[in-house]
Amino acid sequence: MRILLLSLLTLSATACTWVPIEPVGKAVRVLPNGPVPTGCVTKGEVVVTVKDKVGFYNRNPLRVQEELETLARNEAPSAGANAVQASGLPADGSQRFAAFQCPPR
Repeated sequence: MRILLLSLLTLSATACTWVPIEPVGKAVRVLPNGPVPTGCVTKGEVVVTVKDKVGFYNRNPLRVQEELETLARNEAPSAGANAVQASGLPADGSQRFAAFQCPPR
């Protein structure tokens, strides 16, 4: 019974999103892979990291990627950017994003 309870607690904790979107991050858009839209100016790079493992448990890769995007959106305004684009795939809970200042849509 203890093992079942511990398993349920672990699974429910790993299903939660640990990274909330901040008000400044809500205005930042995530650009799809490919060419950068016309008029966007490069503002630098944002490197973000989250836990990809909890103990011996590997977290859901989609959840990790979602949290990395949220962190990048939260960090982009500090670089003067209003858009981010992944520069590569996540690796070990870390990912690089190019930061851009783009004209309003």
